[in-house]
Amino acid sequence: MHRNLLVELCVEELPPKALPRLSEAFATTLAARLREAGLLEEAAVATPYASPRRLAVHLTEVRERAPDRLLRQKLMPAAVAFDAAGKPTPALLKKLSALGYDENVIERLVRASDGKTEAVFLDAVAPGATLAAGLQQALDAALAALPIPKVMSYQLQDGWSTVHFVRPAHRLVALYGEEVVPVTALGLTAGRETLGHRFEAAVHPIVLQSADRYVEQMQEEGAVIPSFAARRAEIWRQLEAAAQREGLVVEEDQALLDEVTALVERPSVFVCAFEREFLAVPPECLILTMKANQKYFPLFEADGRLSHKFLVVANVRPRDARAVIAGNERVVRPRLADAKFFFEQDRKKSLLDRIPQLSRVVYHSRLGSQGERIERLAQLARFCGERLGGKALASAADRAALLAKADLATEMVGEFPELQGIMGRYYALADGEPADVADAIADHYRPRFSGDELPRNDVGICVALADKLEALAGLFGIHEWPTGEKDPYALRRHALGVLRMLMEKSLPLSLDALVDAAYAAFPPAMLDEATKERLLDFFFDRLAGLLREQGYLAKEIDAVLALRPMRIAEIPARLAAVRRFSSLPEATSLAAANKRVGNLLKKAERVADEVDPAAFLAPEEQALYAALQEIDPRAEAACAQGRYAEALQILAALKEPVDAFFEHVMVNVEDERLRANRLALLARLSAAMNRVADISRLSA
Repeated sequence: MHRNLLVELCVEELPPKALPRLSEAFATTLAARLREAGLLEEAAVATPYASPRRLAVHLTEVRERAPDRLLRQKLMPAAVAFDAAGKPTPALLKKLSALGYDENVIERLVRASDGKTEAVFLDAVAPGATLAAGLQQALDAALAALPIPKVMSYQLQDGWSTVHFVRPAHRLVALYGEEVVPVTALGLTAGRETLGHRFEAAVHPIVLQSADRYVEQMQEEGAVIPSFAARRAEIWRQLEAAAQREGLVVEEDQALLDEVTALVERPSVFVCAFEREFLAVPPECLILTMKANQKYFPLFEADGRLSHKFLVVANVRPRDARAVIAGNERVVRPRLADAKFFFEQDRKKSLLDRIPQLSRVVYHSRLGSQGERIERLAQLARFCGERLGGKALASAADRAALLAKADLATEMVGEFPELQGIMGRYYALADGEPADVADAIADHYRPRFSGDELPRNDVGICVALADKLEALAGLFGIHEWPTGEKDPYALRRHALGVLRMLMEKSLPLSLDALVDAAYAAFPPAMLDEATKERLLDFFFDRLAGLLREQGYLAKEIDAVLALRPMRIAEIPARLAAVRRFSSLPEATSLAAANKRVGNLLKKAERVADEVDPAAFLAPEEQALYAALQEIDPRAEAACAQGRYAEALQILAALKEPVDAFFEHVMVNVEDERLRANRLALLARLSAAMNRVADISRLSA
């Protein structure tokens, strides 16, 4: 027999940003534990529900009792259980008695191998768990597994018992069909009563009739849409409809939509407005104020300009919405006025004049102030600018780096740290700075996350590289590198940002030269070759992960990165060449031969620099040398010009002479002079084959 099951925990308002995770964990763990107990049919489906005041799950095809299970219990070795005549020993009788059996069970004993020797087993039937027992264990496990961001402690009504949970719990519902399942949790005993909307529920409490009428009763009697997904879809439907009525556009901010969905149980969307004079403030300030502080949805004109109207998602459906609209407009006005005041006050002082303040702002206790950091950023930005565009770009990059952190001393960024860089751009333009310098101030934090855009111009690229390289070199220099899952300074993100800029912008910059320049900006005491090498290792480790995400095969990445190519911009072309080479019929043989060559050279005590053609004895080594003399210069020229695929294609012609060499020539002969010459020839072959990538890494 099976029916559907509903479990609901009614609590005080849950933390909105954690609600989706709490809901998913509650439903998943509860279903998994019931399935492990044998209480769910194969086709059972778990549907999670979550609102600000409840976590719930509805499960279909739940068994009233789990099937009985056959258990085979090992008792002891057969030689110990029975004597020579085949009669049970006192040891066996004592064991059976301890398990609650008498001598009559001896006929049911089974002799079988336990993998080492013959043993005696007792076959017994274990009764399946009842739903009440299984659900109690599953509920305890589900509550223990919740990813609670911060635990609260509160007392029960007895005044003595203390409960630890994310928020105080008030009701527990457990319905199997129409029947209550007698389970307990958090000091509560399960029943069929729950709570609806705080203000608009039709009845209080709601008496749930069955597990399958949960959604219907919650919506009709409780004025609650219990499904997080359904409530989210309804909010977005109302937002789009309201925006269309106004002839405006609402952007689908996923994070804000999730947060608002976790804040309301009965959503209603209203159109509000603020005074147009606030539109003189940069839109990013107004948008951040509305979203972060008030959870409002800004509206935009068709051309992307911010409108003076916005949307509010309320948790009530009043007959007359004027009070709700007026209240929200009244609340947002002072916040917008603050933003306008900060903007106007900040513009009274130029960014350049704010730079001295940064000498009093600590960047890191061991790396000095933001003022000192600016000097390092400017030096690094000039270095990048000179190599990417000469003196003109170096001068612009120097200016942008000088001003890049100045907005940290403004009122607006002090209030809204998320606007650093963005406000710097606005203030730079107001100060009359060139547009490319102003854009670089905004862009030098990019890329800020995976998939983020890169800086829009070369000045921004120079300052962004400087910003990330300075942080990496400085923090690695004081041994503050990432460990395990901890990366408090986002150094992994900084490294990926550098690599993306070098690769996606095809920058003709060498990674080791950039690292050297970054360390040159610090005092000589930080010049630690081991630390610099560790930083380069860190870069290449990040690069390997980035390339895997882009779809390259592990052996292709391994082959290319084994050479540690410092021109990161060339790596995509090298990878493409390796992939093309792998498809050639000669590839497998050459990769295997290259691996063999590498092993021979590793074992050699010394390898001569020059090959002596006069010392050749076998025609196969003469043929290989001749082929190298003809092929290698052409491959080297192609490689020098970045034509990597062509270089490997040229080298594929070495297959026949290489195969013939290894088939007929013994390298490690007793004649020392002959052995040394053959090793020198193989070294020459290895150097030719491994200019683009370590081909041996392609060998299976």
